[in-house]
Amino acid sequence: MTNYLKHKGYIRTVEYSAEDKCLYGKVIGINDLVNYEAQSVEDLTNSFNEAVEDYLKTCKQLGKEPDKYFKGVFNVRAGSTRHRKLAIIADKKKMKLNELVNVAFDYLIKNEDEVLHEND
Repeated sequence: MTNYLKHKGYIRTVEYSAEDKCLYGKVIGINDLVNYEAQSVEDLTNSFNEAVEDYLKTCKQLGKEPDKYFKGVFNVRAGSTRHRKLAIIADKKKMKLNELVNVAFDYLIKNEDEVLHEND
């Protein structure tokens, strides 16, 4: 069971507002804020798909890249105990800590991609 919507490689988890009694979400990994909402799951799927299509069409008309740019650099707060354990593992494997962390990232991405690409 998944709790996100998927269309043309764009995803977003589904949220529920008890106050507004509606389902809603936003498209992630893009350069702008694109929201959608509906009262039913079927309507939410349609609303999400339309939001993605409209966004891609608008970006094309404006000559704008729709996907958010990521530099590939960010800080990770691991805590001193975890940092020490990871540094020891990296040293035992004759790797830099950054290499070890990237191997772990690759593992997570590979396994998450299998889930994200089911039924594409």
